[in-house]
Amino acid sequence: MKQLPIGIFDSGIGGLNVAHAIKKELPYENIIYFGDTKHLPYGEKSAELINKFSRIIAEFLINKKCKAIIIACNSASSVALETIKIVAGKIPVFNVIDPVINYISKSYKNININIGVIGTKATIQSGIYEKKIKNLNKKIIVSSLQTPLLAPMIEEGFFNESISKTITDKYLSHERLKNIKCLILACTHYPLIQEEINNYYRFRNPYRREVNVIDSAKIIAKHVSENIHHKNNINIPEYKFYVSNYTKSFEESAKLFFKEDIKLQEVNI
Repeated sequence: MKQLPIGIFDSGIGGLNVAHAIKKELPYENIIYFGDTKHLPYGEKSAELINKFSRIIAEFLINKKCKAIIIACNSASSVALETIKIVAGKIPVFNVIDPVINYISKSYKNININIGVIGTKATIQSGIYEKKIKNLNKKIIVSSLQTPLLAPMIEEGFFNESISKTITDKYLSHERLKNIKCLILACTHYPLIQEEINNYYRFRNPYRREVNVIDSAKIIAKHVSENIHHKNNINIPEYKFYVSNYTKSFEESAKLFFKEDIKLQEVNI
C-alpha cells in the first residue's frame, strides 16, 4: 500500500525550502507541494483573502489524501491556522511559527536578549511572534521589522547580486534591529538569501554585533518528523508540485529553492 503524502503549501516558492528540508529529514515520505502563484505574495493581502486562499488549498491537499498539512508560509500561519485546522479535521496541521518559537524558548530560556524578526506586512502586523515569545519568556525583547520588498525580490530571482545586497542592507541596518543578538527570518522565502544576511553581519554591519540568524526550515522539518506518524519501512518517494499559475521562469526559480529538478503542474483554484 502506497504511503499517504505530506501536503505542503505556500503562496509561492518560499515553501519549497521547507519541502526540501522535510525531504532530507524524512527521505521516505511522499510530498505534495502547492504554490499559490496566482495570488502571491500573501504578505500584502488582507486576512480575509489569506484565509480564503488557504482554505481552498487545504481542501485541495485533503482531496489528494494528504496525511498532514504543513503551512509553509508565515503570513498564512499567522492569520489562517485556525481556519485550516477546521477544514483539516483530524488531519494534523503544522505551521512554520510555533517550532521556531519553541526553539527560541529552549535556546534562550530565562535570558534577557533582544531578538529581531523580519517578515511580510501581514506577519509583522499580526504581532504573532512577539506575543508567543513574550508568553514563554517575558525577559526577551522582540524587535520586529516589516521587510515587504524581500519576498517579491526573491520571487523574481533577484538575489546574491547588487540589487538584493542593497535592499537587504537597507533593511538590516534599520535602527530597530540595532541591538539584536538573534534574527528570525519570518518568511520562508528569506533562507534563500540567508548567506547574504550572514555576510552582512560578518562584514557590513555598522554596529559590529554578532547575530545568530536562525535556519527555520531545519527546525520545522525536525519538529514535523518528531510529531508525525511515519513508517520506517523503505518507500520510493514521490514528489508532486502544483501551482495556481505556471510560468517557465517560476519553474526555474523553484528548482533553486528545492535544490533539485522539478516539474510544476498548473491547477486552477
